Amino acid sequence: MMYSKIIGTGSYLPANRVTNQELAAQLAEKGIETSDEWIVSRSGISARHYAAPSEVSSDLAANAAKRALEMAGLNANQIDLIIVATSTPDHFGGFPSTACVVQRKLGITTECAAFDVQAVCSGFVYAVSIADSFIKSGMYKNALIIGAEVFSRIVDFNDRTTCVLFGDGAGAVVLSASSEPGVRAAKLHADGSHGDILCMPGTISNGALAGDAYMYMDGQAVFKLAVSVLEKVANEALELAGMQSSQIDWLIPHQANIRIMQGTAKKLGLPLDKMVVTVDQHGNTSAASIPLALDCAVRDGRVKKGQNVMMEGVGGGFTWGALLVTM
Repeated sequence: MMYSKIIGTGSYLPANRVTNQELAAQLAEKGIETSDEWIVSRSGISARHYAAPSEVSSDLAANAAKRALEMAGLNANQIDLIIVATSTPDHFGGFPSTACVVQRKLGITTECAAFDVQAVCSGFVYAVSIADSFIKSGMYKNALIIGAEVFSRIVDFNDRTTCVLFGDGAGAVVLSASSEPGVRAAKLHADGSHGDILCMPGTISNGALAGDAYMYMDGQAVFKLAVSVLEKVANEALELAGMQSSQIDWLIPHQANIRIMQGTAKKLGLPLDKMVVTVDQHGNTSAASIPLALDCAVRDGRVKKGQNVMMEGVGGGFTWGALLVTM
């Protein structure tokens, strides 16, 4: 039987690291009051990274991809599928896709397939699930899956309830055909009836913006929904894999809010020291957050070959999903 397996991870964070204190000082100049204590108590976030004015999602993605390829021991032209999960594509309207731009920036000359996935914070989970299906079918052998975001471009810095939460970054994995089990199970969900609680309400009409170009989030509604679905989807993935939560070595949830993350771990019966946490230093990097956290834990030696990792996230749409992977 053919499986797909993660053989390399990589990540990239922009150089501009902004602490809560620095952000609070910048917002104070606009007459907006916040503080390190206020941000940490509500989200667990202490710092985040912002892309330079010249950096776009494909730049972050390409840097993360190069590191994943290096770990995997592959050259770029061995990749036959690229999927980029992003809500902040390089081009308005999303074309050419950020994945195609990444293909060019990596110097890939083979005619590999390349496309973007838009499932907001669940995007990486969706993208890996898609690539896993392609690889198991025999259509592709080596897939590059990237989550990349520059959310600093779409948050309203006059709204302290959202602007303090998000950061920029990218994470990538190389998923390859293998005779050894890798992706054990994937479970995806969506419910469009909740689309208005986390959205970008603006539209384009006759070449001009109609409505608001900033993201909108009903924080309480998102929190409530996230708490209700994350435990359920993780258990669904475990059931598909024929495994128990006690077999999970590491939980890597979407890094949105430390309280949601801790609540999910407790509901799954996992000790908090089995959960990878990067939200404190990265903020919420949407589709990039799971692969960023995975790469950090692989490179610092926590996540090891043969261990079982549960990855899950929720995002606008409303979308949610979980992956159970043996590294």
